[in-house]
Amino acid sequence: MIAASAPLAAMIGVLPLSFALGGGAATPVMYVVAGVILLCFAVGYATMSRHVTSSGALYAYIRAGLGRRSAVAAALIALLSYNALAVMLVGAFGYFTRLILQIGFGFTAPWAVYAGIAIAVVGVLGYRNIDISAKVLGLLMAAELFILLVFDLCVVGNKGVQAFPLASLDVSTLSQGAIGLGLMFAFSSFLGFEATAVYGEETRDPQRTVPVATYTAVAVVAVFYGLTSWISVGAIGPNHVRSAAEQELGNLFFTMAEQYAGKTVSDVMTLFFLTSLLASLLAAHNSVNRYMFALGRERILPSRFGSPHPKHGSPARASLVQTMINIVVVGGFAVAGLDPYLTLSVSMSALGTLGAVLLQAAAAAAVLGFFWNRPDRHWWKTGLAPVLALLGLATAVVLIVANYAELTGVHSVVINSLPLLFPVVAVAGWLYALWLRRERPEVYAVIGRSVPRRPPEPADITDGTPRFPSAASASEPTRPE
Repeated sequence: MIAASAPLAAMIGVLPLSFALGGGAATPVMYVVAGVILLCFAVGYATMSRHVTSSGALYAYIRAGLGRRSAVAAALIALLSYNALAVMLVGAFGYFTRLILQIGFGFTAPWAVYAGIAIAVVGVLGYRNIDISAKVLGLLMAAELFILLVFDLCVVGNKGVQAFPLASLDVSTLSQGAIGLGLMFAFSSFLGFEATAVYGEETRDPQRTVPVATYTAVAVVAVFYGLTSWISVGAIGPNHVRSAAEQELGNLFFTMAEQYAGKTVSDVMTLFFLTSLLASLLAAHNSVNRYMFALGRERILPSRFGSPHPKHGSPARASLVQTMINIVVVGGFAVAGLDPYLTLSVSMSALGTLGAVLLQAAAAAAVLGFFWNRPDRHWWKTGLAPVLALLGLATAVVLIVANYAELTGVHSVVINSLPLLFPVVAVAGWLYALWLRRERPEVYAVIGRSVPRRPPEPADITDGTPRFPSAASASEPTRPE
């Protein structure tokens, strides 16, 4: 799930904002702090994955640790958050593709055309099974990491030890607001790694695969982002980071790449930047699909969403719904003539980031709740590590809300009030769960059940055996309410 965090898109799109508005030259420290917090989260998350396997991932974990009502509230927050991130990425792809083709080739077309192409490509891949999607994501991720590595090596070769300025380790001169914004941008760069558990049902050995994938994703992203941001500070100069970022913003990384690695590398980076956005969009699309599938399978959403494709076993109907949501929302912005970056992408990015961090904080609390009275609890894995993660993520939530206007970069009361959607959605989910308990107890009883069985072999799938089991085959909840 490293591709879900879109390394190149994070460096090109988020790093300049952190330089300009957040930690400045100390931005590498912000990535390290965020990485440490998320590694603590990953410890409890990975331990939980050995007991709970579901396409609902965080939703199922929260069910196991905090109960059914909290799980339904979290599920609705997840749908809102990941849909917002997907829509944001569609808008960003349309905007940057139009801009790059116009500047580089003089070719002009409405941004909505490119956004439509992205929706169509991701819709087809999402409709198919995870094997196809994983191959595409893997290739795009490898290309992103390679071009960033080339940039890093070129800067180090040119600057030597000056590519690692000690000034980047000094946070004493930063204001509280700068630290808050710096951490906020850092956390936004990690979004997507938690989707490892979403694919647990589709792996041969989820008890091993999910923990390994989670640790690897967080560690690689933290180390790579920390080093690349540090080297970028060295390339610009610690005393000029903020001014250069304010002047260049989205062009900052391309300018540095051309200066230190040459125009060819800069041009290739431009291309891979677009594929990075596409890879991240595909990952977000798949995450939403599997949340919808899990909720449909348990009849919290309409049951048709929980029906796998008869041939390749993918959550095809959920994928079609997600594609339609992208078309409607992005099409609405396009028809209204609104800016795809300043309105669509910015507002949806801030909303999705806040929702994802909220879910991670709730999942950390769920780990504590799940193992509280169990004999297999561990002082570090299910105790101190999730406590540290919860404290860090809760702090991040406070910082994001307090600096939400700075995150969006706009002064719209409507856009900056979007965080109010989360308590509204959470309360709605809680009340819906209470209604299910009273009116549809058979549905309430299977909320968030784990699916322990290994998926069928590919040969079985082609014979029409669903890749995703039904709610009826799920195990009993391990923690009663």
